[in-house]
Amino acid sequence: MPAVEQYLKPEVARQIARLDLRAQFIVKSFLHGLHASPFHGFSVEFSEHRRYTPGDDPKDIDWIVYAKTDRYYIKKFEAETNITGYLVMDLSRSMGYTYRQQMTKFEYAICLAAALCYLMIHQQDPCGLIVFDTQIRHSLAPKSKRTQLGSVLSLLARLRPRGETDIPKCLTQIAAMLKHQSLVMLFSDLLGEPEQIVRSLHQLRHRKHDVILFHILDEAEVNFPFAGLTEFEDPETGQRVQVDATGFKQDYLGAVEEFRQELRRECFQAGVDYVPLDTSMPFDRALIEYLISRRHRL
Repeated sequence: MPAVEQYLKPEVARQIARLDLRAQFIVKSFLHGLHASPFHGFSVEFSEHRRYTPGDDPKDIDWIVYAKTDRYYIKKFEAETNITGYLVMDLSRSMGYTYRQQMTKFEYAICLAAALCYLMIHQQDPCGLIVFDTQIRHSLAPKSKRTQLGSVLSLLARLRPRGETDIPKCLTQIAAMLKHQSLVMLFSDLLGEPEQIVRSLHQLRHRKHDVILFHILDEAEVNFPFAGLTEFEDPETGQRVQVDATGFKQDYLGAVEEFRQELRRECFQAGVDYVPLDTSMPFDRALIEYLISRRHRL
């Protein structure tokens, strides 16, 4: 059973800290794009002045500036609405797989989720956690307190991936659970029917949630480093099959690439950010590359 310290060990902590230092302006821009609101809420921050134009609300005129300049200027405001984030983790048995990497897919997802949770809390945005397999197993309410990262990691460190998963059913339940527009960050290897998964992602988007899909595969699932007669086991059903890995490799790699491209296309059409990852990629670099690409689209 992994301990919390595994995810807060010095090298991981350094990665998170380095990510924060290198990406502050990226994250600020990224979260600012999510915060942007066309409405003036109760909590607003003064931004700048601009000249009054017909149609502006006279209540926004800065009369102090008028007294000094004899010209009408409007105070521009910027809504300070917090975005609420949910880390949504797939706990199915397949997420516990690794071939030769130090981390399983689930452990890799935990480190990535820890970095995102840290960054959100650093921006004073509340972040919560939902864990599922065939149903929602655990949840933590969103909080922006510094202690939330420890609470998230403490829960995740007690869990072990096991059993099957039902991603569409659980995403549909999550869509019904979330009462306010939120940032949903989904971590999964997406072993299921793509059409049903995409349909459930559309439900989240229909309810105005911002969705980031982190598609996490093991390095061996992406590169297929097997040769000769090899026995494979379905990680969720336990079914075993022997295949000629050498002859099967090209067909397998083509199928994986097609699967990822299909998800990319469907997510693009749904307005979902699709982030393909494998466990050989340093999670801090992968996150920075994603945030940079995301910032350019805001």
